[in-house]
Amino acid sequence: MPNEEYNSVEGGLGIAARRVISYVVLILLTFLCLFWFYILFINSTRSHAELNRGFTLLPSSHLMTNLDNVLHGSQPILSGLKNSFIVAGLAAVLCTYFSTMTAYAIHVYDFKAKKAIFTFILAVMMIPTQVTALGFIRLINTIKLQDTLIALIVPAIAAPATFYYMHQYMESALPHAIVEAARIDGSSEWRTFNTISLPIMKPAIAVQMIFTFVFNWNNYFTPALIIKSENKKTLPILIAQLRSADFLKFDMGQVYVSIALSIAPVIVVYLCLSRYIVAGVAVGSVKG
Repeated sequence: MPNEEYNSVEGGLGIAARRVISYVVLILLTFLCLFWFYILFINSTRSHAELNRGFTLLPSSHLMTNLDNVLHGSQPILSGLKNSFIVAGLAAVLCTYFSTMTAYAIHVYDFKAKKAIFTFILAVMMIPTQVTALGFIRLINTIKLQDTLIALIVPAIAAPATFYYMHQYMESALPHAIVEAARIDGSSEWRTFNTISLPIMKPAIAVQMIFTFVFNWNNYFTPALIIKSENKKTLPILIAQLRSADFLKFDMGQVYVSIALSIAPVIVVYLCLSRYIVAGVAVGSVKG
């Protein structure tokens, strides 16, 4: 009996020690992740002259001045925000929906070219965007979509990486029995996909919408090739133009404020969709 009591006390101390270590590690990781956002905020409140003097942890009083200079400066930042949100938002919704639909077709239906199509889509993942840039520009010029936001939205719908992720998630979360049961009950294929399969895929859809939104929001390469008009440029292009301004017009405070403005929508999108990810993890743990 004394040995059992000693072992139980020792086990309790071991669990407590592991819990303390876990909390310390999590707090440290949280600090490392959030520290850079804090530095961004601090630098957004400082003037160009103060930024040249060096690093500080204390905020300054030039936030509204920097913000006013950005909003009323030579670069149409508000227009860039709107364009970036249109492109990233529509690309995230359309890409995730049609990638899920494609993965659903490969997962549920049996047809002769199924494996060949799956292999081809995965092979497309290996081709860098830069390799196809010249052909892409020629195609855009041929179909008269140069200098339009449509040329940024439509190509983003075809995302092999999103398709692959959704297909792998379906393999573990969408049994064929559910689809067969819906068919027996008289549900159409369209209704089965939209009202039965999609709700099951909410956690995966939320993850891919976040990734797709962030990728298209931060995308500089493709818009720089296609967009020429100032009122159609996205935020990454405008920020790059701020950073490449000549010495007399360059203001690092404006650059930091612009970066802060570009990060805010991404944080909002993540906060809106993160609850679905947490719910999916909770459901998965209960099933396990």
